[in-house]
Amino acid sequence: MKKIFSWIALTLMVISLVACSSNSSSGENKKKLEVALWDENASDAVDASIEAFKKDHPDVEVNVTYTPWADYWTKLKTSLGGGSGPDVFWMNGPNFYQYSTQGLIKNLEPFISQDSQFNKDAYFPAVVDLYSLEGELYAAPYFVDAVGLFYNKKLFDEAGVEYPDESWTWEDIKEAGEKLTNHDKGIYGYAAHTVGNQQGYYNLIHQAGGFIISDDKTTSGFNTPEAKKAFTFLQDLFDKGISPSTQSQIETKVDQLFISNKLAMLPSINVNASTFVDELGDSVGVAPLPAGKQEAAIVHGIGWAMNEKTKDEELAWELVKYLANEDGNRVIAETGFSIPAIKSMSDIWKESLPSLDLQVFIDAQETGVAYPVSKRTAEWQDIEMKEIQAAFLGQQTIDEALEKVGTEMNAILKEEQEE
Repeated sequence: MKKIFSWIALTLMVISLVACSSNSSSGENKKKLEVALWDENASDAVDASIEAFKKDHPDVEVNVTYTPWADYWTKLKTSLGGGSGPDVFWMNGPNFYQYSTQGLIKNLEPFISQDSQFNKDAYFPAVVDLYSLEGELYAAPYFVDAVGLFYNKKLFDEAGVEYPDESWTWEDIKEAGEKLTNHDKGIYGYAAHTVGNQQGYYNLIHQAGGFIISDDKTTSGFNTPEAKKAFTFLQDLFDKGISPSTQSQIETKVDQLFISNKLAMLPSINVNASTFVDELGDSVGVAPLPAGKQEAAIVHGIGWAMNEKTKDEELAWELVKYLANEDGNRVIAETGFSIPAIKSMSDIWKESLPSLDLQVFIDAQETGVAYPVSKRTAEWQDIEMKEIQAAFLGQQTIDEALEKVGTEMNAILKEEQEE
């Protein structure tokens, strides 16, 4: 009897050890990668790329965290500065120089130089340049965006106004905007963005023949006649009641007005296209931004950056490739989320929303103006948005605001050159 119990005890011990060993190999010893981004609308594309990665790397666990935009950068910089943080994460233009020059993200060039599968020439040049420092890439391009003029066909038809096209200018916005505006019904003709810059006045300043920051990143373009002309145009739209006021834009997002059939024309990035179609169906159309002195549209894009202190840089690079390669870009294209950063994939995206002329945004990648950045973009943008909003809230004149922005921005840019 004692022998039987001893045998049972031994058997149970062996089973227990095997179970512990199995749990250890499948759980505790499993490699892990942390991924961070802010837009859950990209989850279908991101998840598909991660699943493809996991098929080839079954021993790796990948955790994705979506943090709202309002908290994303604070949380990210705090964690990276503390020596932790995600292994792979989204990077944008305004924050790129800060993260790359402060040693928070890895230079990807050493990986690229030894990897024949990654070809920088396959991507739109604007987004490669955006995430390059002294010619070396620090974030793998994922998708690109540009600004176009979305319009509500239903509101245009009711007002008897022809749809916008590539021939439109600022004068057409004013003329059509007045006809489309119906305050009795709470309808505005056009959104004169003053709460956001990328979709609003950045485009207008370039259309007026000006610039946000000089090519050599030493001079602000805000205290110039061209910038004043752009903001005077915006003020005229407010004065005529064509656009909701700055205070109204703070209280209710213009995107919400648009999908509620309360706004006829909205300059917006292509990332919003699928949402607008979901909400408005065939009633939504898109055209190039109307020209001022010249045509211009701001182009931008998102890249995948790698934590400088990631514990397994080779594995993190493998994941970056899966997210940014042709398959990853194809998924971005097919979901309709945005223009894939790989040029050859753009036609797939164009077919994702057949009711819209998405070629408008693809063309902008070749002819548009790159989003303005410098080492301390976030710093001078805080000043810019504060002063400009103050002007349109009636707390100072436009001239006073532009002079303040130009002076303070020039001081920051001068300090950048001396760093």
